[in-house]
Amino acid sequence: MRKYVIALFFTVLFYGIQHNSKAQDPQFSQFYAAPLFLNPAFAGSTELTRIGANYRNQWPGINANFVTYSAYFDHYFMDYNSGVGLLLLGDRESNAGIALNGVSLQYAYNLRLTQNLAFRAGLEANYTWRSIDYTRLVFGDQLDFTGIVNDQTGEVLSGGNVSYFDMAAGGLLYSDRFWMGFAAHHILQPNQSFLGEDDPLPRKYSVHAGFKIPLPTRTDLRYENGFRERSLTPTVNYKMQGEFQQLDIGMYFTNEPLVLGLSYRGLPIQNVEGVANNESLIFILGYTMNGLNIGYSFDYTLSSLGIGTGGAHEVSISYTFFMGDPRKPPKNVRQIPCPKF
Repeated sequence: MRKYVIALFFTVLFYGIQHNSKAQDPQFSQFYAAPLFLNPAFAGSTELTRIGANYRNQWPGINANFVTYSAYFDHYFMDYNSGVGLLLLGDRESNAGIALNGVSLQYAYNLRLTQNLAFRAGLEANYTWRSIDYTRLVFGDQLDFTGIVNDQTGEVLSGGNVSYFDMAAGGLLYSDRFWMGFAAHHILQPNQSFLGEDDPLPRKYSVHAGFKIPLPTRTDLRYENGFRERSLTPTVNYKMQGEFQQLDIGMYFTNEPLVLGLSYRGLPIQNVEGVANNESLIFILGYTMNGLNIGYSFDYTLSSLGIGTGGAHEVSISYTFFMGDPRKPPKNVRQIPCPKF
């Protein structure tokens, strides 16, 4: 069973790493609070049942802001070492009325390599709808020398909707202290053109990793089922899609029930059309207790757009629970030690 799962995983993951073009997927600053969006190998990673939602409003201070939201559900089947997940995603751009809606089904298989080391392989099937509202666009023949915008245009516009099927794959290697994951999205490079032309969606690759450093804690601070966590966790997340590259590097301090995070997003060594790739500084505040996780983050814009854009506000919530006979709780539950936000 193991060799077939691994063979299928790597066949799908490395299917044609060849094409480059300019594009960027929606993103979440709290990417670990959107685990199924980050990597399909996270499906069932709590080894329990989990539900969650995310909301992000980027650049609310200008007309061309982006609003992204998601909802997800995943469950782990202990007897089959398998996790399944359902992910719903929506994204809106206010200026041109560009909208994206997607639904993804995921499956992940957990392989116990040694007593302290495990590997999860995940696959995803996705269907996406995209649309654009042409009535929000202004063309050159609608403008006159007085600055008045006319209602009529000579542009012939059609095909404001497109839908496509896609796939993704990912893997996670982890122990009780560290993790390293990698994922490939848009493996099929579907055609995303509204006008019926050839416009393949470029593949997106990501690598994410981190290490949890336990800190001394007071022995009188306990949950009903154990001690409260107190730790430092450095993290890194690198993404590449076409010619676009981005690096998130940060640190989380956990003193349950509170979590504080600070991270930097950008890649200063890369210039985009002569401008340094500095995007934002991200401040994260989280609350975690008895399976409930609530997070808020603010992106302070460092790019030339400036803080006048309003930065980005993001909220996440998730709840993890055991969906079974409470008289027979699961044993030896092993969760990936990454942050929850």
